[in-house]
This record gives sequence, structure tokens and C-alpha cells, in this order.
Amino acid sequence: MQATFCDDVVHYFTHHVPVRGAAALAEHWARMQPRIAGHWTVDHGIVQGDEAVIEWTLRWTPPGGAPELMRGAEWYRLRGARIAEIRAYYLNRHAPFERRHFELDGFDYAGRGYPVLAD
Repeated sequence: MQATFCDDVVHYFTHHVPVRGAAALAEHWARMQPRIAGHWTVDHGIVQGDEAVIEWTLRWTPPGGAPELMRGAEWYRLRGARIAEIRAYYLNRHAPFERRHFELDGFDYAGRGYPVLAD
């Protein structure tokens, strides 16, 4: 898995801090898989230049629960033949949500030109 990532890959999530670095990201998913017994399918995808977007379905088993489906979308930035960035958009109903906004943790929205609210 690590070979598919750029060394400085960043994976952004809506419900926890980003995972940075190829080794850390591969470790993250290696730890998660046994906990969730996940099986992903890519339901739809578009690739244009150095970007790709997918819609996916995850069949998984939350800890202590029954199997269920979760659906989401991810935006990828590619560098060469490797993944440089993943922005994952999905709602995990099992994650704690004491948030005011549903957005990517640690993502520089202002720096990328996205609308933001003034402080």
C-alpha cells in the first residue's frame, strides 16, 4: 500500500486529524482493517489530469455492532503515478461529533481559495 503514496502524502478526514506520510498512512489502514473488517467498492470515478474523484461504498462492522454500509466520496491529488493527497468526505455515525462544522480537519481552506468565515 505504501508504494502507492508519495512520501509526503496527506489524508484528510472529516472526523479526525489528518494522517501525514506514506508509512504513517499505510500503518493507519493496517491498524484499522482488522478493527472494522472493511470491504470497499468504488462505485463511480472520474479522472482528469492529476486529480481523481471517487464515490465508494464500505461494508464494515463497527466495534460491537452488526455489519452495515457507509457511503462516501474522496478527492485525490496525484503526483506522477502516486497519491499525494486524499480528501475523504463521509459521515461516520459512530464517530463522536462535538463539531460546529462538518469539514476536513487541518485542511487549509483559506490557503486553497475556498470560502471561509472571518474570525
